[in-house]
Amino acid sequence: MNQVRLSRKVQKQLKKVPVFIAVNLQTWVEQVEMFGISQVRRIPGYHDEPLHGERLGQRSIRLSKAYRAFYTEDDDHIIIDVMEVNKHEY
Repeated sequence: MNQVRLSRKVQKQLKKVPVFIAVNLQTWVEQVEMFGISQVRRIPGYHDEPLHGERLGQRSIRLSKAYRAFYTEDDDHIIIDVMEVNKHEY
């Protein structure tokens, strides 16, 4: 069974973002816990991708055109830690 943990930072950030962003993240969390991260990565709408540079080792998903969530996973792909939700700079 997969487990997704939201950091305290994310929990605070979710209080300040539009409601649909929080709902989109919750939907992603439920899908990961139900189907597993490898299956959810195949959903094209999330644009799940590995990051580079300062965020090497992290991955991001799109919650909307402007908002992203950043996460890491342990070696067993069982625990996903969502570390940050922010508005993407263009």
